[in-house]
Amino acid sequence: MKGRRVVVTGIGALTPIGSNVPAYWEGLSNGVSGADMIKQFDATNFKTKFACELKGFNATDHFDRKTARKLDPFVQYGIVAADEAMSDADFNLEQVDRNRFGVVFGSGIGGIQVFANEVEGLVNNGGNPRFNPFFIPKMIIDIGAGHISIKYGLKGPNYSSVSACATSTNCIIDAAMLIRAGYADVMLAGGAESAVTPVGIGGFNAMKALSENNEEYKTASRPFDKRRDGFVMGEGAGALILEEYEHAVKRGAKIYAELGGIGMSADAHHITAPSPDGDGAKRVMAMVVEDAGLQPEDVDYINVHGTSTPLGDLSETQAIKKVFGDHATKLNISSSKSMTGHLLGAAGAIEAIASILAMQHNTVPPTINFEVEDPECDLNYTFNKAQEREINVTISNTFGFGGHNASVLFKRVDA
Repeated sequence: MKGRRVVVTGIGALTPIGSNVPAYWEGLSNGVSGADMIKQFDATNFKTKFACELKGFNATDHFDRKTARKLDPFVQYGIVAADEAMSDADFNLEQVDRNRFGVVFGSGIGGIQVFANEVEGLVNNGGNPRFNPFFIPKMIIDIGAGHISIKYGLKGPNYSSVSACATSTNCIIDAAMLIRAGYADVMLAGGAESAVTPVGIGGFNAMKALSENNEEYKTASRPFDKRRDGFVMGEGAGALILEEYEHAVKRGAKIYAELGGIGMSADAHHITAPSPDGDGAKRVMAMVVEDAGLQPEDVDYINVHGTSTPLGDLSETQAIKKVFGDHATKLNISSSKSMTGHLLGAAGAIEAIASILAMQHNTVPPTINFEVEDPECDLNYTFNKAQEREINVTISNTFGFGGHNASVLFKRVDA
């Protein structure tokens, strides 16, 4: 690892299977499906009529009505996850140098419904340009990072990284690099997404990325199963507190794990399809292991990108075989998207948290909904039921449209 050591001292999650970290882990370890018929709008005429929506989220439980109206749901979700992570990290902010405490927090799409509403208003109003004054500050992707910094007075580096479905992993990587290089001591990193909207579902339907299995919607997210036919849209947010190791030790912080390795690569192949031979995924996993100063045989568990698309799951499988050789069948692999759906720009954050929790509990969460074997997907995918295993090193993979690949490696501090 290059530069200063980085550890995780706080986590927060708002997901379709749990509205905080303990509930999220309970859902993960018990193989709970977050899929249901879409309730936020009438999806009768859409090819896909189901998604992994948040359950029971009410903005006014977290914000007053006036504030809630000014925040797009993706920002609301991000602030809720950030609040949990900040509380978990247990800072005395009066004793922390907030000029060296920053935020890198992203979204894959941002306020897509706000944008759609304003465009619809323009069209229906005969082209008369009357816009809501909060239109722009509600929808822009970086506004989540801005609101979090304002709430907590965090004056260090502040921005968003955007790399489609790899967004929040890239945010984690950016934050870690800032700490490693000495530009900050503490960073809040993660992402949020709220794209279960008519435009979001319709757009992904048009590119044939979503499962259309409306008859079996509860089990439609089935990574590595022969019958997989696309991903299931999810929504929510994840946030991690990254802290320089000595800074965390000095204040007596609880340390979940060390962020030992980071990796980034590009497929340079196609706007949506992964490299057929898994080249980009192979290089990013090899990079993250090397960055951590470890050997492939040291890795116990990979929380894979595993979206349940025919091409993506096969490509990732091939990449794992190339990086890990004989060890590829000995380490555990699972896709938490089988339970949460795909949270797009928030996926990397909640899956990094899943990886950390797996290590904390020495339990591999399952890949649920598996029934039919795909001969080409022949690794140890931990199907249908959680498995106990000592986990000292874990990797979280996320890949995005455009050929963006990002991976992070977590290990025990004493590993």
